[in-house]
Amino acid sequence: MTQEPVISVRGEALLEVDPEIAHLSVYVQSKDDDRRKALDRLVANNRRCLELIRSYGDAVEKLETGALTVTPVLKYRRREGDINYYQGTVWIKVTVQDLSVLGELVTRLADTERTRVDGPYWALRRDSEVYAEAARQAVHQAVQRARSYAEALGSELTGLVELADEGLTSRAAETFRAEPMAAYAAAAPVAAAEEPPPLDLEPRTQTVSATVEARFTVSRPSFG
Repeated sequence: MTQEPVISVRGEALLEVDPEIAHLSVYVQSKDDDRRKALDRLVANNRRCLELIRSYGDAVEKLETGALTVTPVLKYRRREGDINYYQGTVWIKVTVQDLSVLGELVTRLADTERTRVDGPYWALRRDSEVYAEAARQAVHQAVQRARSYAEALGSELTGLVELADEGLTSRAAETFRAEPMAAYAAAAPVAAAEEPPPLDLEPRTQTVSATVEARFTVSRPSFG
């Protein structure tokens, strides 16, 4: 029995879409000559920052504390000596799903005493429909390409032998480090001032690609 001819093709898709979420890294600091006072100030600064973020309700999809440190800073680095001061840091990770409030949130956080903001880092959700759509378009291209090859040979597609998913790749994961949105403010209390205007942020386009390899059986070619 003669085996049917097989055509092997690759299907690719490339989509450019708007981001669905944005990640922020917020670093809250404290500094004091006394360890306990440094810790107390860190607790107060952290609480104030969390209350600000939580005030945005459902616009914030996720709020996590990444790490906390309280470190003595020595006067002399090369030998044990007197402690110059104690420095505390809390890392807060924020995921924002309502991008319309992002500029205001970033500005208000950056205007908070002893707080630094890194971001935003634009992204798609892991279960985004965009990935499935990219895969579907890659499969459709593979079928169309195989059909074109078959027609050039005077054949028709008769069956599918194999469809291999090479995986989806989001170029949104490219290494990208934003400059800190704000430097650390002075430790001394300052008078309340009018809040700064929100930043105008332009979402970074997310590029999602998909590639599949497929093998199709075809009818016997007709070269006449």
